[in-house]
Amino acid sequence: MTVASHTLDELRKDVALALGDVRAATPLVGSITNAITMDFVANAQLAAGGSAAMIYLPEEGVAMAAASGALYLNLGALLPLHRDSIPAAARACHDLGRPWVLDPVGIGIGSLREDILSELRACKPTIVRGNASEVIALARAWGLDDGPEQGGEVRGVDATDPVAAASRAAAALARWTGGAVAVSGPEDLVTDGRVAVSVTGGSPLMSRVTGFGCSLGGVLAVFAAVADPLTAAVAGTACYAAAGTRAAEGAQGPASFKVAFLDALYNLDAAALAAVPLTIEEA
Repeated sequence: MTVASHTLDELRKDVALALGDVRAATPLVGSITNAITMDFVANAQLAAGGSAAMIYLPEEGVAMAAASGALYLNLGALLPLHRDSIPAAARACHDLGRPWVLDPVGIGIGSLREDILSELRACKPTIVRGNASEVIALARAWGLDDGPEQGGEVRGVDATDPVAAASRAAAALARWTGGAVAVSGPEDLVTDGRVAVSVTGGSPLMSRVTGFGCSLGGVLAVFAAVADPLTAAVAGTACYAAAGTRAAEGAQGPASFKVAFLDALYNLDAAALAAVPLTIEEA
């Protein structure tokens, strides 16, 4: 496992190592994710180099926490059984010291999400992935952002805030968890609460296909199985930036873009990853 980096050159080296480690180890990642994007999440995890296992039940989550390299827990399209399965899986990861990724999709919609997210606070996710509004809303719900009460309004599952507006909330979340937060948008932001990394790339077509954010969360879990939180979050985000840029070159629309994206993610190499524009500064 690599060590968290604080310079851009070190971070790029660690990201390249993480890609190689994923391809060599093919880490098993269990996911509790929504039925709408399950297929995309699994295929993206496979294309990135991991091994995917989709689970539902509380006992499955506990078992997968012990058997897999990391877990991905997604709160989109919740079913009653998720009331028990998601917290049980998170607690198992916390108790075992196993990395896990939280995707608070739809935060603010209904009391079930509110109850689940309240329980997950103490389990301290290794990586939180969300759009700007979700990250702001989660930091507020967990009592971690003492800034002015503005932003964080989610329109369904869409952000109403720019990525930059979530920088303080993302840093607060990362400091609380001791991990990293990845904020998705036109220019992605990744932070561990000490440094903030901007990742440029991808394509506007990503917003025209359901599941790109969810599948990114699943891929971040693949990288979390082999690398420290900051490196994993930057590596997965940079992979999406590179693959999205490449896929858009020949795509005719959303459908062909999705197919081309999975191919690009599968064929991604260290050279393509090194070409992704990154900047780093203090958080």
